[in-house]
Amino acid sequence: MKKKISPAWYNFFMVAGIAILANFVSSYFSTYIDLTQDKRYTLTPATEEAVEKIDEIIYIKVLLEGEFPAGFKRLQASTREMLNQLKALNPRIQYEFENPVQGTQDEIIKTRDALAKDGVVPTSLKYYDGTQLVQKAIYPYALINIGTKRAIVNLLEEQQPGSDEEVILNNSISLLEYKFAHTFQKMLMREKQNIAFTAGAGELDSRFTYRLEKELRRFYDTGRIVLDSVVQIDSSVHLLVVAAPKQTISLPNQFKIDQYIMRGGKVIWLVEKLSASLDSIAKYQFYVPKDIITGVDDMLFKYGAKVQPNLIIDLECSAIPQIVGMAGDKPQTMMFPWYYHLSLQSKNDHVIVRNIDRVNMFFQSSIDTVATATPVKKMVLLSSSPYSRTQFNPVRLNFEILKSEPDPAKFNDGNKAVAVLLEGRFESFFKNRVSASFQQTLNQLNTRFVEESVPTAQVVFSDVDFMQNLLNTRTNETEEIGFNKWEIKYYKGNKDLILNTVEYLLDEGGVLSARSKELKLRLLDKVKAKKEKTKWQLINIVLPLLFLALSGLIYTYWRRKKYTQH
Repeated sequence: MKKKISPAWYNFFMVAGIAILANFVSSYFSTYIDLTQDKRYTLTPATEEAVEKIDEIIYIKVLLEGEFPAGFKRLQASTREMLNQLKALNPRIQYEFENPVQGTQDEIIKTRDALAKDGVVPTSLKYYDGTQLVQKAIYPYALINIGTKRAIVNLLEEQQPGSDEEVILNNSISLLEYKFAHTFQKMLMREKQNIAFTAGAGELDSRFTYRLEKELRRFYDTGRIVLDSVVQIDSSVHLLVVAAPKQTISLPNQFKIDQYIMRGGKVIWLVEKLSASLDSIAKYQFYVPKDIITGVDDMLFKYGAKVQPNLIIDLECSAIPQIVGMAGDKPQTMMFPWYYHLSLQSKNDHVIVRNIDRVNMFFQSSIDTVATATPVKKMVLLSSSPYSRTQFNPVRLNFEILKSEPDPAKFNDGNKAVAVLLEGRFESFFKNRVSASFQQTLNQLNTRFVEESVPTAQVVFSDVDFMQNLLNTRTNETEEIGFNKWEIKYYKGNKDLILNTVEYLLDEGGVLSARSKELKLRLLDKVKAKKEKTKWQLINIVLPLLFLALSGLIYTYWRRKKYTQH
């Protein structure tokens, strides 16, 4: 007679079978539900689309293997999680983690020198491991290889003196998706997009855009275009940058820019209305800025923006040194707030400016948006603080303003726009006013005059200083974008602002949207944590043991009672 399988064994085999089947299926299909409030484990649709389109093998080497303090372990784990998500979308993405400071001394030196040739330099990390102060070199980088192409991704955001390490690490984790997706997208482009800086009207020359162009050349081609030397701006120019002309741009050259825009060209305008600088004030004691006549005011007005001939003064500003006395034969200096050097904080959620640090701009003018004949969306990207106002020219600039405390009641006309995004269909500045010579040029080019543009975009800034690099004329060395020589500090937001603007205008896939991701930093209350440490140790260790013991006693009592009755 066959023995029947008992219900207990039947249930055991059933549960085990389901578990094995579920494990087998999950090995081929992975899914998860993101229950976090900030959706930190959910990729943006643009990233998903970009990654799914990848048809080449991408090999990534992350130099973050090893033991780190808690904060960097979080960056390490988040990088691994991000790459797992990307690989789940597209198995062509392959990665490994490597420790570049592991091995013999000769091996470590060899690795260090090889990485240095690619511009990968270590970051010195100091932390307390519970017993002693530890100092070690780390490489928070990912090396990405696609065929013969190679790119370096810095996983750690720049850390300024005095900045909170936890905030820096949190920002770094927030930007992981964007950094990887953006790098993939640019590396897989068949041809680099072209960015042209205009020349011939006193614009910023290449010495002062060296750092910017060096950064841009990682993924774009850059160069100069002398408008007088071309008949038209070719469609191979994907972005035109008009960087602070000091002379009038002639009408024929305005016509070239206008028709470039009408055919879908994109432009960054950096237009300064007044010629003001600290050097001029120091030299003349007081100084009345001269108007800069660029010739493009009416043109920009037609497109939807007007740069006013004024200066913004703002209580939220950076500082400059002033001599306050002498110590023997040496001057003593103090730092004073200089209301013409704005320290701007983004107030909106547009992807260009969301999550960027403060931007430092000098002698800024305000920008008004104006109605247009065609549908053009105007978005203020950056504006002065509520505690600001404007001074219209002629204005007498001197340092007397520093001798007394400012009256906050007079800084009550704030939120002045200094950067504006224009998007839509633009009406030509030359509509109904095409001269015979312009028409003749069009005929020679075998092209027609375009009265209204296809959908395109322009960005107008009323300052150029924020995106240029300082130049030491004695050594020809350049400083990083955003370096304030008076405060001796970097404003990282300066570089992010101009690079994000370029990326937004040229980003057809919308990958930049991943940059607006924000992970909320939930820090422990260290004082409270230390105070309640013993309580929570008891709750987490002793309470479960008591619960198990109580459960055992109840079960034993129940069994005794059950079998005593039988």
